[in-house]
Amino acid sequence: MGADNDIVRRLVVVGHGPAAHRLVEVLRERDAAGTWHVTVIGEEGRTAYDRVALTTHLEGADLAYPPHDDAVAVVTGERVTGIDRAARTVATDAGREVPYDALVLATGSAPFVPPVPGADLPGVFVYRTIDDLDAIRAYAAGRTTGAVVGGGLLGLEAARAVQGLGLRSAVVEVAPWLMPRQLDEGGGAMLRRHIEALGMDVRAGTPMSALEAGPDGAVASVRMADGTVLDAGLVVFSAGIRPRDELARGCGLPVGERGGIVVDSACRTEDPAIFAIGECALVDGVVYGLVAPCFAMAETVAGRLLAPDAAEVFEGADSSTKLKLMGVDVASFGDPFADRDGGALGVTYTDPVAKVYKKIVVSDDARTLLGGVLVGDAESYAVLRARVGGALPGSPDQVLFGGTEAAGGELPGATVVCSCNNVTAETIRCAVTEQSLTDLGEVKACTRAGTSCGSCVPLVKKLLDAELTAAGVEVGKAICEHFDHSRAELFDIVRASGIGSFTRLVEEHGRGRGCDICKPAVASILASLGNGHILEGEQAALQDTNDHFLANLQKNGTYSVVPRVPGGEITPEKLIVIGEVARDFGLYTKITGGQRIDLFGARVEQLPQIWRRLVDAGFESGHAYGKSLRTVKSCVGSTWCRYGVQDSVAMAIRLELRYRGLRAPHKLKSAVSGCARECAEAQSKDFGIIATENGWNLYVAGNGGMRPRHADLLASDLSDDELITAIDRFLMFYIRTADRLQRTASWLEDLDGGLDYLREVVMEDRLGICAELDAAMERHVASYSDEWSDVLDDPERLRRFVSFVNAPETPDPSIEFEVEREQIKPLLRIGPRRPEAVGR
Repeated sequence: MGADNDIVRRLVVVGHGPAAHRLVEVLRERDAAGTWHVTVIGEEGRTAYDRVALTTHLEGADLAYPPHDDAVAVVTGERVTGIDRAARTVATDAGREVPYDALVLATGSAPFVPPVPGADLPGVFVYRTIDDLDAIRAYAAGRTTGAVVGGGLLGLEAARAVQGLGLRSAVVEVAPWLMPRQLDEGGGAMLRRHIEALGMDVRAGTPMSALEAGPDGAVASVRMADGTVLDAGLVVFSAGIRPRDELARGCGLPVGERGGIVVDSACRTEDPAIFAIGECALVDGVVYGLVAPCFAMAETVAGRLLAPDAAEVFEGADSSTKLKLMGVDVASFGDPFADRDGGALGVTYTDPVAKVYKKIVVSDDARTLLGGVLVGDAESYAVLRARVGGALPGSPDQVLFGGTEAAGGELPGATVVCSCNNVTAETIRCAVTEQSLTDLGEVKACTRAGTSCGSCVPLVKKLLDAELTAAGVEVGKAICEHFDHSRAELFDIVRASGIGSFTRLVEEHGRGRGCDICKPAVASILASLGNGHILEGEQAALQDTNDHFLANLQKNGTYSVVPRVPGGEITPEKLIVIGEVARDFGLYTKITGGQRIDLFGARVEQLPQIWRRLVDAGFESGHAYGKSLRTVKSCVGSTWCRYGVQDSVAMAIRLELRYRGLRAPHKLKSAVSGCARECAEAQSKDFGIIATENGWNLYVAGNGGMRPRHADLLASDLSDDELITAIDRFLMFYIRTADRLQRTASWLEDLDGGLDYLREVVMEDRLGICAELDAAMERHVASYSDEWSDVLDDPERLRRFVSFVNAPETPDPSIEFEVEREQIKPLLRIGPRRPEAVGR
């Protein structure tokens, strides 16, 4: 392996992907004596970059890893063509010959392209490198349809990329469900519902038989084995990987039957001078394709290079993963399939309405957590993954529904929090206390926790906060890494300074370019403070998905149209208009629980046409798409009902017209009941009103969501004006102080002093801010303007309402609306799962 310790040894690393970069990074950190001179040879024309975030390259993200120091020679754009083990040299296609004392093969993998007819047609690509993405983007110009072959992690990322280029995207997966390596059947079925809700066509369980060319000789369609044909002017293969082991084969090193360079637990090949790491290595018959095990291999080899006789070994790695696929939280941890053979119990929960699927696998005595799957709600992932193999932190229902707080508890020090970088809870705690770390960025820099996939960041933050709190240090509530302020603090900054744009706010009070956490939060703040139309200038780029088109995206890629019907009261003439619009545009109509008529099935380019007719008939936006007031439901009250004691309809209309368009941290719902019989179900609303003989009772902070909560009585027997004033102050205080995406129910639970404190603030003016709250609401009422009416009067805003940027006038004939009438209740079950009960 080399000469005396005072002689510099030569290390050659073939390949410059994430594993190679990590190896060199760790070696340089540990090799203070400069024992090794490192040469890295990569065949791509660029240095190492973050392949996990590959899709974000199309969004302009810089994926490059930080460069190595001057002691590392990096060669790009050259391919190693051979290894001379006797002479200990490698040769490149540029004629370069590089000697080594130790050689590390980090050649990664190549995309697997099934041997299907037409795979070599123009317009067929693989999805592996930045160059691949650039080629796909260039070819996509002028085309309207695309298909991705492969429904795994990278395949779904590729599908998102294709859709983001303006193409209607389809996913073809030969397995019966999506992500079959990470998800069980129920999880795969639920993920499919999410993907289809984004307008993608998913074909699972049926292989393709051929790619077919169009008149120009390029790919035009995908023919399935069942005879169906998918239009596809662009096809991307992301159907798996094959280890790049050709260099090992060429120099006589053993490889696996299905590929992969055979290595031992030290990641060493049969030749003691040659190692292999990452996706090209075969360890105990396994090729690992996730970043965490690849990094673990890199660290093992770095340790062995510096101390050949050390006991450091690669013992396999956690294959858990959490990611946000096209806005959908998906997670898999431990062994989610341990219940297949009957040796363990699977506890499942399915909610097709909210599109949430949760499963945990426990030992047959229900005491040990073995693994699980989360789709649609992965809040508890970090804690649950860290608990795999240990005692179940609570009963199964607590684990599934209690969130990270209920399931967490005190993590043992040896618990691996960041599996990508093998960082334990004790490492994080020690770093915080010994290095006097006070913010998340410092913890990440010191321990590497959270610097790779990022899924462990919430748990890392909890550990940091716990240590700081124990040390008597005040814990900050930064909204994200770009601001050192909470949402409430940002609200006050914007309110006091008059700042009207995200750019100015981040320049003066933050750092960086922002993220998908702070941008929508600031957009909400600006809208709450009356900063103009949400599609005005820079604000348009900050909005959440539904706000981009002022409509809710539905499961088949179409949109819903929801006109406001204040209090549920509507004239026959307006009913006729809704019916005519639905008939003329072929829309499905539904009378909702919020006493509105929703119209489903509209294409993007149809939205302005539909809304022109509705606006001309006197309708306005019902804000079903926004974090704002949705409806104020009512019973018929004293006007018609023999039990009614107040005019609940009139009050509901008054409230809905007053608070329409009010942007908030989360959606708001209300109801007014005309008597104590509570037919409008006011106590399940964010603010609900129940009539009494003497006036109105005001209830606040209820909801009927994932965690139903009855509202609390804030005030009794209020007059009309007193009621309006109390609601004004309650809403503005909530908007000013709540966290991002926090419903009124959890806000009140978190409010120091709870209901009593809230009553003191809004009813007794304890803080002396009631005049400010009153004025803020009056500004909102005075400045209200219907968003859809404003869009229709602005040609520039109307330009965004196209289905395809490269074919703005082309309707989408392939979209078919399917009505699902079956009402399915959420399921919670321990034991074997009936397939027909999941994902219907």
